[in-house]
Amino acid sequence: MARRAISRKSLPDVIADDIRERILSGEMGEGTPIRQEALAEEYDVSRMPIREALKRLDAEGLVLFTNNRSASVRQHSLDEIGEIFDLRILLEVDMFRRAIPRMTEDHFARCEELLTEMETSYDADDVSRWGTLNYDYHAALYAAAGRSLSEELLQRLNPHSDRYVRIHLSVLHKRGQARSEHRELLRLAREGRVDAACDLLTRHIIGTKENLMAMVSARTNPGAASV
Repeated sequence: MARRAISRKSLPDVIADDIRERILSGEMGEGTPIRQEALAEEYDVSRMPIREALKRLDAEGLVLFTNNRSASVRQHSLDEIGEIFDLRILLEVDMFRRAIPRMTEDHFARCEELLTEMETSYDADDVSRWGTLNYDYHAALYAAAGRSLSEELLQRLNPHSDRYVRIHLSVLHKRGQARSEHRELLRLAREGRVDAACDLLTRHIIGTKENLMAMVSARTNPGAASV
């Protein structure tokens, strides 16, 4: 019998996963220079797996990596932050509208399971899980739509959105609001109230966008807050 290969993560993948989490958690802030030599020493490896890891993160849009030398954590402009959430609205509202009439009890059960996990992570102040669970829950709401290309685009957008979702929940203390709105989205979907559910989803994402843009604007232009 032929042996079947089992996929195992390479060293660059493992390092990329760790650096990704450090970026998304805010440990490595936007615009922070990344020194390959320092990372190689920190991870006790040569510079080659560090370089490969940074290339992966560059492809995801989390790192700016040029000429295999200079690297930094990508910093989004205010307009880019707005664009991230505008794209989410375009994709997610369409997917949700298509999904609701096709949702079965299995879909609802999966959403309920993820919602419970998310609420448990809120109570445990487990910041590292918030971005992932938020994405998984939203994706589960739309799964019945069967829009594989839209799902792929949303997945590619997620690394850009993840760090801001965590900021929204932790720095801006929006866990209570997120909890109630996520519960309401599922209730409306169960009741088949497509328009009401999509309206709430739109407001849910716009609210996150506006809160974040106001916070980032105040940080970059402190004087504006007092005018």
